[in-house]
Amino acid sequence: MEVVAFYGPPGTGKSDRALVIAYENQCSCIIDDGILIYHNRIVAGKSAKREESRLKAVRRAIFWDEEQREDVKKTLQKIHPDRILILGTSDRMVVTITKALDLPEPCKYIRIEDVARPEEMMKASEARHKEGKHVIPVPTMELKPYFKGYLVDPLKFFRNRKKEVPKRFSEQNERSVVRPVFSYYGKLSFSDRVIASLVRYAVKGMKKVRITGVSSEKSESQLNGLILALDVSVRPGTPQEIKSVIHTMRDRIQREIEHTTGMSLETIRVNVTTGVAR
Repeated sequence: MEVVAFYGPPGTGKSDRALVIAYENQCSCIIDDGILIYHNRIVAGKSAKREESRLKAVRRAIFWDEEQREDVKKTLQKIHPDRILILGTSDRMVVTITKALDLPEPCKYIRIEDVARPEEMMKASEARHKEGKHVIPVPTMELKPYFKGYLVDPLKFFRNRKKEVPKRFSEQNERSVVRPVFSYYGKLSFSDRVIASLVRYAVKGMKKVRITGVSSEKSESQLNGLILALDVSVRPGTPQEIKSVIHTMRDRIQREIEHTTGMSLETIRVNVTTGVAR
């Protein structure tokens, strides 16, 4: 079993490029921020991005926790990959991870500077520090049951190659963007007026819908979770047409609020009346 190290400063785009680097170096597994990824799925470990502080996140990333460490070690023994790509903020961090997981030291070292231009790293750094966005190289659907409350949006990249790309690193791979808890200072709080403005902005342009009332409350079961109640007037139509309009409205509102605030919409309660929407 061989290890390939991929390292660079935080927020410079390592996770964003992990799938490509793994493919180019024949690595069937990726270890990134405390999780083991195999065939585009999280198969072991716990993400550092789920932690509530940077210190806990660092400990999670270097497999300080015994239960997490043993979980990944057992899974690696079962999969027994020929090559693993390990991401770290430095070459020393990668070596620390290999020692924790009883893996050999890297046979190859790749710096982020070797595969990314300075302007690309600067753009990635801005997304990290200004917007709190972090990339995890697995599809959004894979993360939804695993990462509640912090999904922002998916990223897709396309690669044109003459050779056929293995299924696990296909021509179109999706990576998920998240906003971890430690990206913020304490718990999030937004006024009802702000939430109402975001709701109305989200449905702007939907001529069949008019928002007549918005109220919100913090979730008691989910950190930074939000419960939203809406009064909505919808233009008359068939039940199927009204259902489709409400579904589109809910989708737009959820995307806008979660993307802008980083909060999780736990529940959207909709009270619908039919009438003239505009």
